[in-house]
Parts: sequence; structure tokens; C-alpha cells
Amino acid sequence: MRELLDKLYETNALTKEEIIEVLRHLDEGENKKLLFDYAHRTRLAHYGPRVFMRGLVEFSNYCKQDCMYCGIRASNRNADRYRLTPEEILECCKEGYELDYRTFVLQSGEDYWYTEERLMEILHLIKSTYPDVAVTLSIGERSRATYEKLYAAGADRFLLRHETASRELYESLHPKMSFDNRMECLRILKEIGYQVGAGFMVGLPGQTLEHLAEDLDFLHRFQPDMIGIGPFIPHNDTPLKGSKGGRVEATLVMVAMARLLVPKANLPATTAMGSLDPQGRERAIKAGANVVMPNLSPTSVREKYALYENKICTGDEAAHCRNCIEMRIKVSGFDVDMGRGDSLNWTEPSVG
Repeated sequence: MRELLDKLYETNALTKEEIIEVLRHLDEGENKKLLFDYAHRTRLAHYGPRVFMRGLVEFSNYCKQDCMYCGIRASNRNADRYRLTPEEILECCKEGYELDYRTFVLQSGEDYWYTEERLMEILHLIKSTYPDVAVTLSIGERSRATYEKLYAAGADRFLLRHETASRELYESLHPKMSFDNRMECLRILKEIGYQVGAGFMVGLPGQTLEHLAEDLDFLHRFQPDMIGIGPFIPHNDTPLKGSKGGRVEATLVMVAMARLLVPKANLPATTAMGSLDPQGRERAIKAGANVVMPNLSPTSVREKYALYENKICTGDEAAHCRNCIEMRIKVSGFDVDMGRGDSLNWTEPSVG
């Protein structure tokens, strides 16, 4: 086991079979401690003690998809739907810019009310007002033509979690969605030139150790610029209500493994981690994560963007949100970086 962890640290590569072997033996305390130490050293080697801050704007909770685990799925009639206007989105960015954010993450459900023309208008508004910022989109599956137009309009990055690298598990959780199309979208985004983010949840019903190894193997082969990994948290208005949720400890292992397999990627310490454990985000940072995304959305809509339940920080003003997480980062021994924080996988491309 020690030999495999040493190999992972030194080469940033393992076969899928070796990944499975590592995951099977990580309950042994010393192995897990060594994994976290190696992940921490790796992030320091590439990014130092910096933690990048992104301003998150959740601009619509309408969604055409019906993912089995998601609180804003199309079939959830209890969801209180909302959409922000381009002007309201720009106002969120204005507040964020004054708080020194230089990356804005625009996230929504798959809401086709936001046509490519509307999205291009939003990008033009932001980029013409704040030309020094990076804009990340997280809006789901669109056509190649739309992705190309949004990139030309100023979008720098695109987050599209692959959700799971197992076709069987993907199809069981995503009615009417195509596993092949999901993977094709990721390939297209990378080909166009975006900084691309993939990722998955830990602890989904039906998910096995082998599935998680497939996810990590996919990340190693794809080498995304960003990787979002969080625990599954059940929502009472979904078919998976009452299911056992994911664990923070298991998610930390996946964050550390992802850091070692894709050493130059940006890895967020997700809000879901902080929702399950008051120290969840700090623990993720110590296990290899290097990004946090405080919320800039209007407080009037934050509770409505409920992918899962008991989400933290829904009532905090943007300034309080920033100050709170900044203090947490500094107390944990890291430095806050408000710059663009581009992925080294994008600026210094290499194959792991």
C-alpha cells in the first residue's frame, strides 16, 4: 500500500486497478494520513498556500432536466422558481467586484429561457464593465455552436460535472439524458478552448468503490482544469429522499486522490462540505483543495437554489460571506488570493 501511495505522489498516475487497491485500504489510519499529506504537498508545490476566491451567482433555478438527486429537478413542483435579469446579474457582479472578486461563476439549472442571445448579452455586460475579470459558466448541456458563441462573447471557463464515469450509474440517475452526450460536451468545451471543469458526488445510492475508481481514472485521462467533488446530500422533494447521504471523510479521500492524479487542476472546497461539517471546507483545503466560492446571489433567492437541503450561508450578505470564509482560510494557515486564479492545467498544459 505504501508503495502505491509513493508511486501516486511521485508520478501522479495509477492504473484503475491500482486506484481500487488504494481505496480499499484507506480505512487504515496511517494510509489516509499519508494520502492527505501527499495531496497537501502537491497543491503547495503548484499553487503554494493560495486559496482562490470566486464569486458565485446562482441566477436561475429553473431546469429542464430531472436528475434523481437534485432539488431543482423539473418534476419538483414544490420548488419556488426564479430567474435573475441581466441587470440583476450585473448588480451581483458589481457588488462582487467592489469586494475584490476577479472571477464570477454564473450557475443555473438547464434553463433554455436564457437563449444564447440572452447569455451573450449577459457576458457582454459583465466583460465590457469589468474587462479584467474571468467568467465561468455552469449552465449544463448546450450545442457546440452555442458553446462557441459564448466563448467568443467572453466566457473563460465552463463547469460541467461528468457526474459519474459509469454509463450504467449515469443512466439510472439521469432520466432522458445521454451519457455519451455528457462526455461529448466536455470534449467539445475543451476543444473550443475553455478552462473546463468536471466532477462528481460521493455517496450516491448504488455507487461502488469501482465507480469511484472509474471517476478518478476518467479525471486522470481527461485532465480537466477544474474538479468539483462534493458529498451527496439527499433532498426530500426527490426520488432519493430518505437515502443515506455521502460522508465528509470519504469525500476528502476523493479530493486528495484528485489532487494527486490531476495536480495542476483547481479544486473547490465545496459548500456541500461545509453544509455537512462546520470545518468541512477547511478540511478539504488541507486535503488538496485550493478554491472557495462564496455566494453573491441576492439573499432573497439563495434558499430557492436548493440542489440539496440545509445549505449553509443562504442568509449571509456578500460582504459577510467573504469575510467569514477569508477568516477561516487564514486561521487554517492559508492565504486568500482574489485574483483570476487560472488553472495551471490551462496555462501550463501537460499530460499526467
